[in-house]
Amino acid sequence: MLPFISAEEAVANVQSGNRVFFQGAAMTPKVIIKALCERYQELSDIELVQMHTEGDALYAQDPYNKSFHVNSCFVGGNVRRTVNSEHGDYIPIFLSEMHLLFKRGILPLDVAFIQVSPPDKHGYCSLGTSIDVTITAIQCAKKVIAQVNPQVPRTHGDGIIHMSKIDAAVEVNELIHEVFTVEPSEVEKQIGYHVAQLVEDGATLQMGIGGIPNVVLNNLYNHKGLGIHTEMFSDGVLPLIEKGIITGENKAVKNGKIVTCFAIGSPKLYEFLDDNPLVHFKEAAYTNDTAIIRRNPKVTAINSAIEIDLTGQVCADTIGKMQYSGVGGQMDFIRGASLSEGGKAIIAMPSATAKGISKIVPFLKEGAGVTTTRAHVHYIATENGVVNLYGKSLKRRAKALISIAHADHQESLEKAMYERFK
Repeated sequence: MLPFISAEEAVANVQSGNRVFFQGAAMTPKVIIKALCERYQELSDIELVQMHTEGDALYAQDPYNKSFHVNSCFVGGNVRRTVNSEHGDYIPIFLSEMHLLFKRGILPLDVAFIQVSPPDKHGYCSLGTSIDVTITAIQCAKKVIAQVNPQVPRTHGDGIIHMSKIDAAVEVNELIHEVFTVEPSEVEKQIGYHVAQLVEDGATLQMGIGGIPNVVLNNLYNHKGLGIHTEMFSDGVLPLIEKGIITGENKAVKNGKIVTCFAIGSPKLYEFLDDNPLVHFKEAAYTNDTAIIRRNPKVTAINSAIEIDLTGQVCADTIGKMQYSGVGGQMDFIRGASLSEGGKAIIAMPSATAKGISKIVPFLKEGAGVTTTRAHVHYIATENGVVNLYGKSLKRRAKALISIAHADHQESLEKAMYERFK
């Protein structure tokens, strides 16, 4: 069995000037991260590399952020302010390629912080619900510090490591991070209904978490033979699995299996995932590989956006100059779905923000990043309907987008279209 030490002893492995990786999502190892933060006065120049963590992220707050610099490949609410300050930064990179930062020595890792299940009788621990880039981080880091937690689900797939790979182990018994389903808004219900009409029997789905994906799933009860190949999923798929609608029988890759690189949700989801061979957890390098995605039939990828300009450029990770989230896997799946036989790449969003600002705009904000280019974009859905921009000229795209824009903004958008295209 693993020889356990205290969290304080374990994080003594981190020295000033180190680069440290944090496993993320529901598997964020909060206990050892907190212990590291408590050393902030004796440490300096620690670079923290992560995808997306959960919890309060003390390392991103004052006074801890004077010792820790966040270098994030995705931006969640817990580090957003820091990433947009002198105490942090953001790396624009596809989720499918993030592992290469470690593998190619672009970001050599000194220490990896992870959370695992206790070892089985053969000495193997499970990385639980977040495989993504963690396997590569473990392989490349000089030292691995693990939070060993019996409440971590033992998942099937590639997220298995032998306890001999762990340099320091801390025994913890606490719930992993939970996310509960929120009732979707009326606008989200309308968008979800429109998007669901695009899903065909036998389709392979990619979708995330939130109101729109859940409404889409709620509108698929009359479908047959659906499959899942995604970077992440949550509770919304469970009723469709129980009713035999999600079967994976038509998939070309991992036929009959649900393929993902991480999952986050409620205790019911984690109970479903525990020791369940139906769900196959793979690295993001696999789940988000366009060449693998496209092999499945009718890949239907559903993603979102912050704003879209009249030519079809999609901004999904910045609000002007502010880094809001990240590139993530949107382009991986947009391209994979587009190349799949019968596939559909969909961007779904409300036509306006909660403050009434149009999300369909003449031009992206100054400093905004283009997440999905106008050459890659296909279907756009709002509560007002769906348009397909593929193959349309710039002027026809503008007209199509205006038709699904918020009524309060259509006149100004038409004026902007006229001024641009005459």
